[in-house]
Amino acid sequence: MPIAQGRTPVTVDNTALAPPLVVDLDGTLLRSDLLLETGMAFVRHKPLSLFKPIRWLLKGKAALKEGLAKATHLDVTVLPYDQEVIALIERERVKGRTIVLATASHISLAERIAEHLQLFDQVLASNSERNLSSHKKRDLLVELYGAQGFDYIGNSLDDIEVWKSARSAYVVNPESGVERRAAAHGNVKQVIQSNTPGLNHWMKALRLHQWMKNALIFVPLFAAHQITNPLLVWQGLVAFLLFGLCASSVYLLNDLLDLADDRHHASKRNRPFAAGRLSIKSGLIAFPAFLATAFIGALLLLPWQFAAVLAAYYVLTLAYSLSLKRHMAIDVISLAILYTVRIIAGAAATSLELTFWILAFSMFIFLSLALVKRYAELRDARKKGHTEKTRGRGYYPDDLEMISSLGASSGYLAVMVLALYIHDQSTNALYSHPQVIWLACPLLLFWITRIWMLTHRGQMHDDPVVFAVRDRISLMVGALFALVFWIAA
Repeated sequence: MPIAQGRTPVTVDNTALAPPLVVDLDGTLLRSDLLLETGMAFVRHKPLSLFKPIRWLLKGKAALKEGLAKATHLDVTVLPYDQEVIALIERERVKGRTIVLATASHISLAERIAEHLQLFDQVLASNSERNLSSHKKRDLLVELYGAQGFDYIGNSLDDIEVWKSARSAYVVNPESGVERRAAAHGNVKQVIQSNTPGLNHWMKALRLHQWMKNALIFVPLFAAHQITNPLLVWQGLVAFLLFGLCASSVYLLNDLLDLADDRHHASKRNRPFAAGRLSIKSGLIAFPAFLATAFIGALLLLPWQFAAVLAAYYVLTLAYSLSLKRHMAIDVISLAILYTVRIIAGAAATSLELTFWILAFSMFIFLSLALVKRYAELRDARKKGHTEKTRGRGYYPDDLEMISSLGASSGYLAVMVLALYIHDQSTNALYSHPQVIWLACPLLLFWITRIWMLTHRGQMHDDPVVFAVRDRISLMVGALFALVFWIAA
């Protein structure tokens, strides 16, 4: 591959040209793995063809890589490249060194990355017949440049064999035990630690702050005036924890499936998996572990009905991640249902009955908040001058006015449901002074109106539920709302 055009001319130091610098791709130049990237992209776009990769794998790993590379399209311009490795390469290019990209990833992907980065003089990669990793990579490099005739930058156990035959070894963000084994050969020139996953990255990926939404599980307890029942409160707490584990599993899977879309988003591109802070492999291990823990706990500790509701939540969330969120109207209705399912789960965990009023109120209020979220996204897109359909969604920026109309109407319908609830016979049986609940209606009207006004002004930067928990005025309204029902009781 010729030296790419369009970069700063290379100044050659003819006094002592070093041997070629060979750079690994997955986990080294790239804070990700292209086999897993293409695998997740395949599942994301072709979920009904999951058996195809198995057939490819039966023909060998090289066939699997080629099949996935040809069946998917990765935008290589937004992949998480390691800037420290790129800086090292650029410094060596200035010295006139030949830079070689040698990777076990498929040749089509490697060439596209090389064309994008404009850093490499030659590309060596896997094809349909050869998986260029470990000793196969070493043998090819020794054939081309001779033993100790090249320097090599790598990160994994597969690179140990290559480092044995290299003049100098550069170790980048090494896997467990790799640095020690590489150092045993005595040719390690530099160790680059530019990406160390931390607890903060996992907390962000698990979206622990989103667990506050699971407080909806306690709504049936409050509605039935059973919040002082210790057994039911304990069951509610267990349900809250298990639902949170299931939700975090969903968030992990969603992030893995949405890598491409997230990398094109102004803020979501900083999510741990999209930015390469956490590996796809670790996510593929973590999400089923959390999911299994949630369901085993549900079956052992709570009524079976809770496990059934949890399964329905997971299936709907998975459908939302794979397809529903890309369809106009279906996406926001699905979000409203997902919020309502939390209330249903609380009733199932505590064996309490749900009323028509709770379900109707929940659907309307959370449909309004789901539309708030979409409005905020589209407003940002319009502000940036975009006119095309938003990536991964079913809306255009010109849909703003209709969305605001539908969202505000849905919020006000929730107030109407609350007003009708006051005249229900069951309300009279639960409350000593049900007429006091009328005071909750103007509070809710104020809050919904304020939420939509803030969104219209571009001041809604979070999920509206998370915003409400952090917003001082929303918390005050919530406290007054609760006080009204306490007085009515």
